[in-house]
Amino acid sequence: MNKPQKGSLAIISGPSGVGKSTVITEVLRRRPDLYFSVSFTTRKPREGEVNGVNYYFVDVPEFERMIRDGELLEYANYSGNYYGTSAKLIDEKLSAGIDVLLDIEVVGSKIVHDKRPDTPLIFVIPPSFEVLSQRLHGRHTDPEEVIQRRLERAKEELKEVSRYDYLVVNDEVSQAANEVLSILCAERCRTSKRIDLIKED
Repeated sequence: MNKPQKGSLAIISGPSGVGKSTVITEVLRRRPDLYFSVSFTTRKPREGEVNGVNYYFVDVPEFERMIRDGELLEYANYSGNYYGTSAKLIDEKLSAGIDVLLDIEVVGSKIVHDKRPDTPLIFVIPPSFEVLSQRLHGRHTDPEEVIQRRLERAKEELKEVSRYDYLVVNDEVSQAANEVLSILCAERCRTSKRIDLIKED
């Protein structure tokens, strides 16, 4: 019964403006042992961003080498820049018994789930579409046309909700974080994840 348990991988998705990053921050505050996967990207760092914290910043030849060598669990190109998740880093954490949380949009989540179908998918939704619109407008960071594009994209993403295993409603951040933490705990307790703990040598 003293064999180390392998960590669990989970994916969290949600439309822009739903407050997903705030929920994840609260989850990580309560679960400092949890590893939040940091993506690789070829875009230039923005002011205040730190390599290895916000992203791993690499050049295009290095990213394309990672693609060729099969080091990425998923990747995509947005606005001329690559973004991707390192399978190697994730597997190192899982093998060490550390739970891993990925923040990936719906297309990337499907790619990962196709490769690793036992990965639970969590989708964060707003209390209502009106609340989502209010939150996007309340940021005061984007022009109206950008907000409208994000709302239209959110409608498209919400059509994918049936693919997800869990829905978390972000009305209150603390409650949404509670739900995510409960999901992660339940997933770690699955018989399939713990069966090796009782197998005889």
